[in-house]
Amino acid sequence: MSISQCKSPGPKTLLASFAIGAFASSVLHATNDWPGYRGADRTGTWNQENVLEQFPQPELPAKWRAPIGAGYSGPTVAGDRVFVMDRPEEKEEERILCFDRKTGEQRWVHTYPCSYEEVGYSHGPRASVTIDNDRAYAIGTMGHLHCLDTTTGEVLWDVDCEEVYSIDLPLWGIAGSPLVEGDLVIVQIGGADGACIVAFDKNTGDEAWRALDDKASYVSPMMIEQAGKRILIAWTGARIAAMDAASGEIHWEMETPPKRWPINISAPVLDESGERMFLTTIQEGSRLLKLDTDELAMEQLWARSGVSEQNTDALQCMISPPLFLGDYVYGFDSKGELRCLDAATGDRIWESIGEAVRDGIWSTVFMVQNGDRTWMFTEEGNLVIAELSPEGYTEISRTKIIEPSTFLRRRSVDVAWSHPAFAGTEVFARNDRELVCVDVGP
Repeated sequence: MSISQCKSPGPKTLLASFAIGAFASSVLHATNDWPGYRGADRTGTWNQENVLEQFPQPELPAKWRAPIGAGYSGPTVAGDRVFVMDRPEEKEEERILCFDRKTGEQRWVHTYPCSYEEVGYSHGPRASVTIDNDRAYAIGTMGHLHCLDTTTGEVLWDVDCEEVYSIDLPLWGIAGSPLVEGDLVIVQIGGADGACIVAFDKNTGDEAWRALDDKASYVSPMMIEQAGKRILIAWTGARIAAMDAASGEIHWEMETPPKRWPINISAPVLDESGERMFLTTIQEGSRLLKLDTDELAMEQLWARSGVSEQNTDALQCMISPPLFLGDYVYGFDSKGELRCLDAATGDRIWESIGEAVRDGIWSTVFMVQNGDRTWMFTEEGNLVIAELSPEGYTEISRTKIIEPSTFLRRRSVDVAWSHPAFAGTEVFARNDRELVCVDVGP
């Protein structure tokens, strides 16, 4: 039926239709897809029901395995496709890859030249591919930003951010995943002339706005709700700021100066009410912010830091994003110590060492919450079902899903340092050799 033949709905009908459509879309994303870093809303929440209570064996067989190159880019999933980035061994290039979700067969690959210059841990791309309808947005270690057709892999537009914006490259390269909001795609790149955060028209690649004259951090931008408005949270190497996503206007900001260099990696996390925001870095320690519910403003409730990365206070995470559950914060400290904090004060309630993951500098675990259980993917390639409470850490079940393969010189061990995707009843994980899919449905 053509538009001219359709009867225009009244305002209430139109509003109801939009609300139902938006709700259906959000539910679909929450349960069956994992379209971006840490899920659809970047909170690390997995709402899938009907998943395993316990693993049936010590090593869970894969539905499929697909060969890939090295990188830290976590997989993302939308519809019948899985996306990831890599860097083939001994080649000066990066790749964006798409696989069939059911079979693991490669659908398409886009390869582009990319020479890593003064990048620490130069195994491959860091950021996850972000999916928005039929488009995939990917940013590489040196700042190559691409928009591709998800079906064909055709490049619709691209921007070499290093060349255009004279990026002051962070020590470990560009790591924040692109954020799609409305008609814009927003990235943190640390460009010159006030271009730390840049928004592009998602359809054309034209610059929409730029903001902040800061060095970049490794934190992906995210959207939250505050005072009845949807706002952009950008945590750079120098400050955390709440911004208008459409214009780049700053609503509130607070300086978070680094002790030596920007090293904030873990995403900010909010409590269930959205009124408290917890920040953590391995060098600067922890902060708790109170977000005003009536206006776009905030205040810092407390800040705590230890004397060093080895002698820490509260919670000083390196890579693993923490969880904010009820009145407590749970996270992995600088050497993999799992800690529970009283959110009101930052006081430590308990600490678990060597149970969830081996003890070691920068020992890493990625957590997602599924109902009252926490699912963990450890740097050893294990999938763990656990319960976290003020009483302690309770491990329910553990299984191996992939071998760690990235060599960590500081500890002389192999690690898996990419956030997996939890989509439907499937978990997708990668190392430097392969992408795997396992089914955790009963």
